[in-house]
Amino acid sequence: MAEVIGVRFKEVGKVYYFDPNNNKLKVGDTVIVETARGIECGKVAMENKEVKDDDIVHPLKKLVRKATKEDLKRLEDNHRKEKEALKICERKVAEHKLEMKLVDVEYTFDNSKILFYFTADGRVDFRALVKDLASVFRTRIELRQIGVRDESKMLGGLGVCGRPFCCNSFLGEFHPVSIKMAKEQGLSLSPTKISGTCGRLMCCLKYEQEAYTDLLKRTPKVGAIVKTPAGRGLVVETNLLSQTLKVKMDNTPDDAAPQTFKVRQVRIVKDGYIKVNKKEMDELKGLE
Repeated sequence: MAEVIGVRFKEVGKVYYFDPNNNKLKVGDTVIVETARGIECGKVAMENKEVKDDDIVHPLKKLVRKATKEDLKRLEDNHRKEKEALKICERKVAEHKLEMKLVDVEYTFDNSKILFYFTADGRVDFRALVKDLASVFRTRIELRQIGVRDESKMLGGLGVCGRPFCCNSFLGEFHPVSIKMAKEQGLSLSPTKISGTCGRLMCCLKYEQEAYTDLLKRTPKVGAIVKTPAGRGLVVETNLLSQTLKVKMDNTPDDAAPQTFKVRQVRIVKDGYIKVNKKEMDELKGLE
């Protein structure tokens, strides 16, 4: 076990562990820490806590100090310089005629490096741009190509639900989301229904997936053959949340309406399965 604190470097970013160096800290404290890319300023997101050694990425970096007034002033100056750097870089991108969109700029706390984040449809040869920027800023320059999800997390906005983006509000990191989840939750596979503003599958598909997975284990799927109090039949529709099924009975005419049963009333003879066919996958390619 080791005593650590959790520090975030962005408002809704991943939490990293650091050695508190014999300091007792509170959530919200601004601290200076040593990271792989140099000295950085962040905020405490988790107070002093004992964690297992297996949960720590070694070597565990130490807290340098709690932020001073001078540190906060430098942080404020860096934010001001980031806005200026963004304008300069946008101008340089236009001069070099590069097919890329600048998203954000970040100065390291000690000004040893400037990071420019951008999106692009493919690979971009930005070597000449880096040399040009280095001659202007007289420091190390790093350009990072990010995806559309990362762009949404940085810029923020409103989702199709009318609420601020989850990734920009509280999600520290992205979780895998798949077309299979949408299918298992009985959602329409129309891209406009299941994709977020970023154009990828909505992160919120993950939130209830555990509950749906549990319900699917004990609910006959569409296409299942079941035995009911009224006889044997074929499941034609399911409602996982209400735990009801619509069953087309074998002993009724073809044009007869299906009967409704509770899941607990039926016994599975042969279960069905959920499948996303090739045509659906081709249409939804690129959403995951």
